[in-house]
Amino acid sequence: MEFRIEQRFDLPVEVVEDILYQPGFIQRMAELPKLGRPQLLSREVEGDELHTRIRYAFAGELSSAVRRVVDPRRLTWVQEATTDRQTHRTDFRILPDHYAHLLHAQGTFTLRPSATGSLRTAEGEVRVSVPFVAGRVERAIVSGLEEHARGEVELVEGWVAGEDREGGPGG
Repeated sequence: MEFRIEQRFDLPVEVVEDILYQPGFIQRMAELPKLGRPQLLSREVEGDELHTRIRYAFAGELSSAVRRVVDPRRLTWVQEATTDRQTHRTDFRILPDHYAHLLHAQGTFTLRPSATGSLRTAEGEVRVSVPFVAGRVERAIVSGLEEHARGEVELVEGWVAGEDREGGPGG
């Protein structure tokens, strides 16, 4: 299933991009629904490129049909991403810790200026290889990505406002 998700921020591109990859902000994403505490595994800068590996865990509810095929406690994955800080494009792929044969996901985030701040567009593909429920699971994953994107905008704006973090605005 292909997807496209847009996020609108009332902040400049560079500010949004900086916040999204700050270790403290990544930890704060645990506040989002259906997401366990993210763990930053690596963050490396090579010239204009930022390489990150972040482990996530699903913390939501699954239907009984899906639970027959997967153990919710084993729904963890690593998001590997490379961000070009000049073009503001991030290529990412999802690497399941378990059930790798059942899920394939990858895509891009593109961040660009908009009339009121910046627009971040996620485009990609999610493929689930589970007979009879694949389409339903793919739609649920994309719905979760959309919900996550909405919450992420609120977290970024709260971060800039200095809510619940040490050091206030600017870190």
